[in-house]
Order: sequence, then structure tokens, then C-alpha cells
Amino acid sequence: MNTSTRPNLVSKLQGRDFLLEWLPVVVGFAVLYVPSFYNLFTGIWMTEEQAHGPIILLLAFWLIWRQREQILAVAQFNRAPLFGWLLFVAGLLIYIAGRSQQILAFEIGSFVMLTAAILVLKLGTEALRVAWFPFFFMLFMIPLPSSVVSALTLPMKMAVSYVCEHILFWFGYPIARTGVILQIGQYQLLVADACAGLQTLLTLEALGLFYLNLVRHTSAIRNIGLAILIIPISFTANVTRVVTLTLVTYYFGDAAGQGFLHGFAGMVLFISALVLILSLDSLLQWLARLWHARKVAS
Repeated sequence: MNTSTRPNLVSKLQGRDFLLEWLPVVVGFAVLYVPSFYNLFTGIWMTEEQAHGPIILLLAFWLIWRQREQILAVAQFNRAPLFGWLLFVAGLLIYIAGRSQQILAFEIGSFVMLTAAILVLKLGTEALRVAWFPFFFMLFMIPLPSSVVSALTLPMKMAVSYVCEHILFWFGYPIARTGVILQIGQYQLLVADACAGLQTLLTLEALGLFYLNLVRHTSAIRNIGLAILIIPISFTANVTRVVTLTLVTYYFGDAAGQGFLHGFAGMVLFISALVLILSLDSLLQWLARLWHARKVAS
């Protein structure tokens, strides 16, 4: 954007005209989504499987705010691209379908689409291109259909249960397994969806992508490699969580395993995942430097 248009941009962002221009947008979003988000905060976002939803939403808005200078640098005011209107109409139709039929994935997905549409209509397509990652990041807060989650979660729970059984058996603990039920001593533990499910994998994938966006590596191989490695990292973190809960139950009883320490095991999950992500990133950085040094030497 040339310097001659900068004063117009500044004037657009100040004063009563700016408030009048954005007030209908704010009111419209409040009418549409205050009931939706109220239901989310008092419903599905209160569950362990979907507790990452509000965190992802806040982080996405923080990323947009963090990129505000870049967004405004490419902003094109007084333009309403056809793409913006198509995205707006599609988002509105998806919202109507989701709200009327109580399809939560449509209802939340429409919020992402309508927010992106408003950005395009107000600031142009280049603004959306610059801010593409926060909108992609928000997709991780959309709950998948229960049928998809159930179909993909069962084999993941089986695998986590199998690995946990063998790890604890190797360390001499009296443990046995039937399906996704672990028997250790006198206690039985059911490996629940929240402990080894698809939503946990998606949450950790979102965490890894957020980390990649913050560090902004220039190496595409390093970025892609770390993004792919997040899948085994998620599996390892899930195994760590289930092993921790199993040992807590074995030593302190079922009440401890299902009480405060159960929530603490959730912290163990994300801390262990974060440590693994940082460790692998450091390893990839070392390998990249080693490869570069050998390339220069040759």
C-alpha cells in the first residue's frame, strides 16, 4: 500500500465513523452468537473432551490482534469482493441449518466463516490471506460428529491400553487388560475417550501448530516434520497420562484416581506433550544445522 492512502486508513480507524461502521457488525454477531456461545460455555465446553474450545478461540483472536499491523498494511477499504459475499451467504446458511437442526459443528463452523467473510468485506481478500492461520486454527474448536469420533477413538484407546499394560508389566506391576479395561491390583480402570481419544489428538495437534506459528521456522522441512511428529507425540502423551492415572489409583486408591489427581493427570498430558514438542524441535534444529554444515563443507 502506498503512503498516499495511509491517512485514509488512519481516519477509517478513528472517530465516530469507525464506530458507526462496525456497530452493526458487532450487534449482528451478538444477536447470532451470544446464545450459541452461552450454550457452549455451559454445555460441551464444560466437558473434558471439549475444554480446549474456549482456549483455541481466545488464542485465535490473540493471533489476529498480534497480526493487526500486517493486516492493516494490506487492507483495502470500501471494497466488497464477490468472494466475501459468497462466504458470508454460505456462512449464514450454515448457521441457519446448524441452529435450527441443532448441529453444533455447523453452528460453530459458521462463526469461523462469517468472521472471515466480514474481514474480507471490510478489509479485502489480502487481509484474509495474511490472517489465514488464526481462522484455520479456529477449526480445531469445531466438535466432530459423534459417529466419527467413536469410530476413530476405539482403536486409539485399544492401542494406548495395550502399550500401558506392557509398560507397567515390564516394571513388575500386577496388571492385566481386557479390551480398554486395565486391571491393576484390586482396581479396574476404564480408558475413557478423554484419556486417549481423537479430541485429545486434535487438541495436541492444535497446540503444536500454534507453537510452529509462534516460532515461525524458515525451514519447510522442519515445520512439516514437526507437524507430522505431533501425532506420535500425542500418542506418547496419552500413554503417559494413562500410566500416571493407573499408578495413582494403584498407590492411593480409586478415589484419588478419579478426584483431583485425575485433573492433574490432564496437566501431565499437556506438559509432557509440550516437553516432547520442544525436545523434538531442538533435535530437528540440530539435525538441520548439521545437514547445513555438511552441505557447506562439501
